[in-house]
Amino acid sequence: MRPPEFKILNPKEKKEVENKLKLQFGIDHISGTVLQRGAERLFLFRGELDYNHIKEIEDNVPVERIGIYFAKHAHDSIRLSIEGVQALKDQITKNIIELNEEDSKTWMYGEEVQIETGKKCYVVIKHKDYFLGCGKASEKKISNFIPKSRRLRNKNIIK
Repeated sequence: MRPPEFKILNPKEKKEVENKLKLQFGIDHISGTVLQRGAERLFLFRGELDYNHIKEIEDNVPVERIGIYFAKHAHDSIRLSIEGVQALKDQITKNIIELNEEDSKTWMYGEEVQIETGKKCYVVIKHKDYFLGCGKASEKKISNFIPKSRRLRNKNIIK
């Protein structure tokens, strides 16, 4: 069974994504082509292929992804992936939560961080100069979306 086809967002659809990212994180512009697979997953491609080339490739070979998975539609918001945070970090100016050493370790193990942020939205997690990903802030915690395969496993690694 083939995955759903990619849809290359037209300029109006891309602008809608940019507007949401501006409201949420202060991001002004996404440099590159934005593609969508299914109803939620957004990919960022900064290469030379146009729609016709992408379509031709996909018609002949099952394509898992083009570019990086950078975000996901989540209700009326957009949740950035770890790669999305990294790709757009120079533009992120809003909803940044800076964690202390202990909380950043907790975060990297894939656990929720128990802090009150005063926010109820997606937030970018940062420790010092390092952007660590995106989480969902609620009254007393930040939910973690780091996939299990990318979490730190050995708690003796970080000292």
